[in-house]
Amino acid sequence: MQRPLVSIVVPAFNEAAIISENLGVICAYLESIEERYRWELIVVNDGSTDETGMLINEFAEDRPNVVTLHHAINFQLGQALRFAFNNARGDYIVTFDADLSYAPDHIGRLVDEMVESHAKIVIASPYMTGGETTNVPWLRKVLSRWANRLLSATAKGKLTTITGMVRAYDARFLRSLNLKTVDAEINPEIIYKAQILRAHIVEIPAHLDWTFRQTGGKRRKSGVRIRRSVSSSTVSAFLFRPFMFFIVPGLIVLALATYSLAWGAFHIGSAWPDAGNFSDALAAAYDERPHTFIVGGIGLIVAIQLLSLGFIAVQNKRYFEELFHLGTTINRHHTGVGSDASDADAPLPAHAADNR
Repeated sequence: MQRPLVSIVVPAFNEAAIISENLGVICAYLESIEERYRWELIVVNDGSTDETGMLINEFAEDRPNVVTLHHAINFQLGQALRFAFNNARGDYIVTFDADLSYAPDHIGRLVDEMVESHAKIVIASPYMTGGETTNVPWLRKVLSRWANRLLSATAKGKLTTITGMVRAYDARFLRSLNLKTVDAEINPEIIYKAQILRAHIVEIPAHLDWTFRQTGGKRRKSGVRIRRSVSSSTVSAFLFRPFMFFIVPGLIVLALATYSLAWGAFHIGSAWPDAGNFSDALAAAYDERPHTFIVGGIGLIVAIQLLSLGFIAVQNKRYFEELFHLGTTINRHHTGVGSDASDADAPLPAHAADNR
């Protein structure tokens, strides 16, 4: 059998301090697994304002299986990945960090697991049993863990790492997902749409190591923006399971409102013998405990609103999933995605530039 072709995608933004050395490390590892896999390395310069673009062009100049792609301005991670996906030729696509926060041997482990398990997506997870983290700042690690726990609670499949980028994909399946996110939300988006199609997704233990290389006497810092990461995870969790943001709070508020109104009913019953009729009993109970009726009434109105929004959100989500499933099926039928045809022997594309 012909060796599978693996496309390794490395997005880069202002990585001049480390890019040449780290690409060399990745290529050296890929050369060590050539008995099992053919490979191409796709480096996307996402509008860097330093010398990253020039350095990756120099690196690729005498390496025919290294492809460089360029954005004239910074379009952010999602657009950079989609640009690379559209140019990748591989049977499998591996997305990888330029900073080598995951060692290059994760590439082989991811693809090996994909071949063995026939999964559509294989995720490198530092948070599953057997995974580990090293030198990750405390705040960043706590926020990342809780963001992934939130997403895991809302997503199906009990995945432990949904925000991470280091993954392997079945290339034809990935191209069928019709991705549109432009920033880091593309990683949860892929999982969400893959789950709609009931794709087989697995995780392997990984080591996330933030012991960055020293360059020019300065320790390299992460470009991850914590605030954006937290908001992105919250939005993604809403997309996975919107009822948790409406129905669950609605049920809690409804329980509190019911409790308050039950006490109001108790006071009405207590005042009825002396009042003689319901209206006078209600007036007496309200005069004695007005807050019970106010809190209960407002709570009931809020609960009804939240539950209504929850049911609407769930209904819209189901409509979207049905339409997405139908659209994906039609796209596969017309484009031949998922057929047995292979383009693995097509020639490598020339170095490309995107000046949109």
